Amino acid sequence: MNVRQGDIIESSEGAFVQLEFANGAIVALGPASGLYIFQYAAGEGHGEQAAALDLVILNGWLKGESGAGKRLYRYRSPLLAVTTTGGTVVLRSNPNASDIFVETGAASIGEVNQSGNSGQTISVKVGQFVSRQKGAGITTLPRPSPNFLEAMPRPFRDTLPSRLAHFAGKSVEPKGEHPVSYGEIQHWLTMPSAWRRGLAERLAPRLSDPDFRKQIELHVNEYPEWGPILHPEKTSESPRVRN
Repeated sequence: MNVRQGDIIESSEGAFVQLEFANGAIVALGPASGLYIFQYAAGEGHGEQAAALDLVILNGWLKGESGAGKRLYRYRSPLLAVTTTGGTVVLRSNPNASDIFVETGAASIGEVNQSGNSGQTISVKVGQFVSRQKGAGITTLPRPSPNFLEAMPRPFRDTLPSRLAHFAGKSVEPKGEHPVSYGEIQHWLTMPSAWRRGLAERLAPRLSDPDFRKQIELHVNEYPEWGPILHPEKTSESPRVRN
């Protein structure tokens, strides 16, 4: 099916998802993993705000493959972010730790702060393994840890085969199963603020549901970007001037 910028994809236990992008990237999502397509552009991109592909994985496993070139491909987790201009990286994330293995090519990896922004990066070569525990700094090893290799999803052990040609000319839109509930989306609403751009606007129609609106109202201090959507009349009020 077709995916677009702003989509959230969650895989079930035992599932495997493969995404292919027009800019040449192939991305695999492991079992019980959650992915947010933060930014996607078919053309070339440069700089922090112009990556050809920028994905956020809150939990689970991700494998990204891309050909060498001028495009930037960025994969983020709450603890580590990796940027590459070509090659293959494997990323594992959970609330307390994040690991990145540079399988081919080279990459830049940096710590991620609570707002979702990356700090100073380090250059990582092919074969190296970078790990970070919550509350600690980056650890670099010359090869992946045995635990990482043992836990890695089996399809990640091979090159991801492109299947895009099999679907050439086909446009398949996903079918809606049910309107998303607050409980289903809550962990995405509370991800670092730098990654939530546009999320409130996309989910704004769900405010017509009284339960959804109630929960947003109760937690609006945690994600203030909902304030102007909940109460546009306050935003549009002009300041009064006394003579």
